[in-house]
Amino acid sequence: MAKNSLGRGLSSLIPKKPLQKTKTNLETSENEEKNGIAFINVEKIIPNPHQPRQDFNLEKIQELSDSIREHGILEPLIVSKKNSQWELIAGARRLEAAKKAGLKQAPAIIREVNDEQKLEIALVENIQRDSLNPIEEARAYQSLSKQFNLTQEKISQKTGKSRTVIANTLRLLSLPLEIQKGLISGKISEGHGRVILSLSFPEKQRALYQEIIRSNLTVRQAEEKAKKLSDPFFIKRIKKIDPDIEEKEEVLSQSLGTKASIQKFSKGGKIVISFYSREELESLINKIAN
Repeated sequence: MAKNSLGRGLSSLIPKKPLQKTKTNLETSENEEKNGIAFINVEKIIPNPHQPRQDFNLEKIQELSDSIREHGILEPLIVSKKNSQWELIAGARRLEAAKKAGLKQAPAIIREVNDEQKLEIALVENIQRDSLNPIEEARAYQSLSKQFNLTQEKISQKTGKSRTVIANTLRLLSLPLEIQKGLISGKISEGHGRVILSLSFPEKQRALYQEIIRSNLTVRQAEEKAKKLSDPFFIKRIKKIDPDIEEKEEVLSQSLGTKASIQKFSKGGKIVISFYSREELESLINKIAN
């Protein structure tokens, strides 16, 4: 689907209310409009709590900062008034890069929007730029669904993504944390994530995930591995896991940032912590020792 056909378009989500000067105690220069754009002190722009982007690529921010230092900000931010400050609606990367470039002010369009519209605008802008990782996109859809009670059909209409795509993206949030981190960091693609979802048990999902990384499998190759893992002739019977133990394993995995399993015996048991490089081993030792 072409980006310019995405949903109703970003501009249609922004209320067509003309810019008006706001009486505030901010510097006069901040309210001076140039071609409908206000120039705002970047230190007075606060983050949008509904911003779907959570992960910033520092190298790309630096590249954008270098470009802004030479050419300025070519596309304004979108902000809304928040007491004596301005809340960012869209343009998180541009704002970070502008600060890094040493800019004191940034061009911005000021709009009055509610929380739902803030998330919609931020989400659609990022989708149009293909700049969200799959987990960020899934969490944004989840926020639209849970916080604003939007159905997948409504989300589809607002974002221009098909209902099937939205449903499949949301399913990524059911993957084990370790695999979600792999999607965020780019170790595996969204296509790999969908293949992993075809497996029923977290143990098999983790096994396929590790094989994808270890053998650098393509999506097609991963599909073939998934078929084998799904075949009862190729797998051992997986014992049912105590929900309490499974919960503790998840807590350990989140705390350590890697897979951790608990094996319980009649008396006592043991904890197995996985690592995949010497650097990761050193990091784990430091976490546990401290």
